[in-house]
Amino acid sequence: MKLNLQLCCLLAAGLAAAPSLSAADKSLADLFPDPALVKGKGFEVKRSDLDEAIANVKADALSKGQDLPPERMPLVETKLLDHLVQVQLLKRQATEADRAKAKTETERRTALIKKQFPEDALVKQLKARGMNLEKFYARLEDEALFETMLRGKLTLTDAQVRKYYEDHPDRFEDPEMLRASHILIRTRDPRSGAELSDEEKRAKKKQLEGLLKRARAGEDFTALARQFSEDPAAKENGGEYKFPRGAFRLPEFDAAAFSMQTNQISDVVSTAYGYHIIKLHEKIPARHLEFAKVSAELRLFMEQVEIERLLPGLYKQWKEQAAVEFLDERYKSLEAQVVELSEKAALEADKALTPK
Repeated sequence: MKLNLQLCCLLAAGLAAAPSLSAADKSLADLFPDPALVKGKGFEVKRSDLDEAIANVKADALSKGQDLPPERMPLVETKLLDHLVQVQLLKRQATEADRAKAKTETERRTALIKKQFPEDALVKQLKARGMNLEKFYARLEDEALFETMLRGKLTLTDAQVRKYYEDHPDRFEDPEMLRASHILIRTRDPRSGAELSDEEKRAKKKQLEGLLKRARAGEDFTALARQFSEDPAAKENGGEYKFPRGAFRLPEFDAAAFSMQTNQISDVVSTAYGYHIIKLHEKIPARHLEFAKVSAELRLFMEQVEIERLLPGLYKQWKEQAAVEFLDERYKSLEAQVVELSEKAALEADKALTPK
């Protein structure tokens, strides 16, 4: 288990000068216990497993400029704990064929990640979350196995996919999209997510204004994005994205981008992420999507909805078979609420797949 903030607080309080652990006949495990929160036949989920999952969710929210209200955290934590238990339960049912399929899927996802993020950037992000590459790829394989096995329990046919497409024509209208590039200079600390001081923000804005002058003077926008943008994907994609209105949940960004003319470069735009300048490359009109172009993505969507519909019942069955027991009283009491929410989601999933 990694040493956490509790250790830092102990050291700061002067306890580093206390007698050595060996002299006191104590171990790190005594000082920083890692209790099991859930146990079942052949497995347990520990506090450190949940802490790691929580850290990842919080980091993802911060990277998107979103907040997780404290009052929501107990249910969020319990849902994460449930997911960790589900992964363990399915791992113990896996056949060699299941593991082979999951390995292929893991390799596909790994290739996509390596294409999007240089290894040094990925290592840096993982380190900020208390993870390393080995643990990250192990978790990636667990998730691939979980999803592969769940999809193996589905009976979705091509005819059902085609029928959904024909019954919901309005859902296959591709909205107006833009192809644009941006350069981002962040106004939040990348590790803590805390906003920078006003003085630091002014310096960041001045830096971006200098890049704006260079871009408008004719320098290559993509080259500037690769060199200076603080968007993690910029070194790979040059800051370029194709997106509909609302894709980034940044209304200020949309307002600027969708009001621009082709090849125009925006003024400095301020969002929850920081300061941006945008160059519009192309406006793509709205259009109806042909079945052949959406069938694969539609199947994935329908599979996910079907999983949401089936999972509560399957999970209940698996827990009984593996004699799963929640050991922490707080999570034990919240588990009933999570089960109720999952059952409601299953009903919604049923409606989503019901023809009009």
